[in-house]
Amino acid sequence: MDLKLKGKIALVLAASKGLGHASALALSAEGAKVAICSRNEKELNKAAAEIQQQTGQAVIAIPADVSDAQQVRSLIQKTAETFGGIDILVNNGGGPPFDRFENFDDEAWQKAFELTLLGFSRTSREVLPYMKKAGGGRIINIISGSVKSVLNNAVLSTAMRMGVVGMAKLMADELGPYRITVNNIAPGLILTDRVKEVLPKGVDIEQAMKDRAKTIPVGRIGKPEELGALVAFLASEQAAYINGTTIQIDGGSNRGIF
Repeated sequence: MDLKLKGKIALVLAASKGLGHASALALSAEGAKVAICSRNEKELNKAAAEIQQQTGQAVIAIPADVSDAQQVRSLIQKTAETFGGIDILVNNGGGPPFDRFENFDDEAWQKAFELTLLGFSRTSREVLPYMKKAGGGRIINIISGSVKSVLNNAVLSTAMRMGVVGMAKLMADELGPYRITVNNIAPGLILTDRVKEVLPKGVDIEQAMKDRAKTIPVGRIGKPEELGALVAFLASEQAAYINGTTIQIDGGSNRGIF
C-alpha cells in the first residue's frame, strides 16, 4: 500500500531511541522528510544517520528540550525553514517516574505536567500555522495503555496522559475543518528501555519478560517497529477519516471491552 507520504514533512519528538526512533524510521521509509529531536545530541545524530542510511531520505537532527518553550519554537522554526513546512507531528516523550500516589509531591506533579500534557499542547499549538497553510496535517500523540487499563504505580503517567486524550478529542473538533486530524496511540508492553522501569526491582529481567508475555494473547511483547507502522498509517492520506480517537497497540492484553 502506498501511504502517499513521499515529500511530506514530519517532526518526531524524543526520537533518538525507542518508540520515537521507530516512528521516525517508519515515516522516512515511506518517503517523508523527517526532523527528529531529543536532548542527547550524540544519540540524536547517531539515530539520524542510521535512519538516513536505511531509507535514503533526508533526516535532520535538532537537539531540544521540549519542556523549554523557546527551544520548542526554535525546533519547529528550524524544521519548517529546512524542509519548507510541517505536515506531521509525532508527540512523544519519556514518561514520568513510577511510584505510589502518596510519594509524589507538588514538584513531581509539576514536572510530569510539563513533560507530557503541557509539552504536547505546546508543540501542537506551534505547528498549527504550518499545517493550516499546507491545507491539512496530522498530529499523533504517543501516550500509554494506562489510559485504557490501570497500570500499578503509574499515577503521574495516567493522569497526564488522560489529559492528552481529552485535549486531543477537543482539538479534533476544532481542527477537523482544516483537514488536520489528531489521534492518540496507546501502546501496551513494547520492547523498549522503559519496559524495565515497570518491572519490580530486583527481578530477573529476562524471566520477567517471559512471564509478562504469557498474559498477552498473541504470546509475545510488541516490537517498536509495529508501533512505527501504525504511526505511518495514521499520518497517511488513507487515515484521513480517523480523528479524535485513541488506538491501542498491545497484542490484546487489555481485557476491557471499550
